[in-house]
Amino acid sequence: MIRWTTILLLVVLGGCERYQDNDLELLTAYRAKELCSCLFVMEQTEEYCRAYTVAAPNLASFKIDREAKEVSTSAVLLWGQRARWVSAHDGCRLE
Repeated sequence: MIRWTTILLLVVLGGCERYQDNDLELLTAYRAKELCSCLFVMEQTEEYCRAYTVAAPNLASFKIDREAKEVSTSAVLLWGQRARWVSAHDGCRLE
């Protein structure tokens, strides 16, 4: 069992180096930006924004920092993004 897990991990990590624009990177960026915009620009509830930004498959978890007006997302421990509210005019921006 450990042998197959190691092989699978090497295949996944080896593929990540060659393919920079992967789905998990896009998924975490999308959720961070849209969740930030929903919460801090549209001023919707967290429940509404959680449903509004869900993608299939739902792999991106998130953390909201209301004081800093930012949202951090992560998926599979290797990918993550952060979006921060800039201003009423500019909205949220990925960092």
